[in-house]
Amino acid sequence: MPSTRKPVIGVISCTRTVEGEDAYIVKTRYVDALTKHADAVPLICPAITTRDDADAMLARLDAILLTGSNSNIEPHHYGAASGRAPYDPGRDTMSALLIKAAVAASKPVFGICRGLQEINVALGGTLVDQRDGAEPPELPHHAPDDAPLEQMFGHSHPIDVVADTPLAAITGEPKLTINSVHFQTIGTLGAGLVVNARAKDGVVEAVSSVQGLAKILAVQWHPEWRPETRSHDLAFWQALGEITRGDAMR
Repeated sequence: MPSTRKPVIGVISCTRTVEGEDAYIVKTRYVDALTKHADAVPLICPAITTRDDADAMLARLDAILLTGSNSNIEPHHYGAASGRAPYDPGRDTMSALLIKAAVAASKPVFGICRGLQEINVALGGTLVDQRDGAEPPELPHHAPDDAPLEQMFGHSHPIDVVADTPLAAITGEPKLTINSVHFQTIGTLGAGLVVNARAKDGVVEAVSSVQGLAKILAVQWHPEWRPETRSHDLAFWQALGEITRGDAMR
């Protein structure tokens, strides 16, 4: 009889202060997308500081989802001399440990925005700082430093999907319109990753893993914002659930 167990997907949180105390924060959009569209059970991952902790956490999960954040990855993680704050060193450590543990355990790894950058760095890639305070029309990823969040996600731009990639199979479209603003973008690609989509200025907008590596799928935009109105965002979450269920039932 087929298993009816819903897969458990670990969600990487951000640390904030609530009522004067540290708290793990995950936007409800991620939780809603996982439960409604991926048909999965989200589990907020606690702070992880060692590989043993990461391995123990992965033993309880079928996949991990690295969410977006308004913090940048510290430049020393990818060999750069300088970068732009704010940083979240605790998340940098936690994400790197979980990604490496998941790859070693052959469990799916999914990334959104910062999550894509974390995956790339964990696999030996580099990043480029894109937050320069400029907003030329040909580079719609850029936003003024003082732009409020709702304006950042109002930036819409087209991307080209690479044929014969997982994203192409998931969306069925050669071009997509996305909403995102990048603080950091991929410089050199991490080992075992292939580009699934690019913006017109060459910025990598989606990656996946090559055959033989743990299943990896990551996008630079935020599909949790519009899955009810954008078919490719809905398809992302549905594919995430299908990939995880398939992996969990092996």
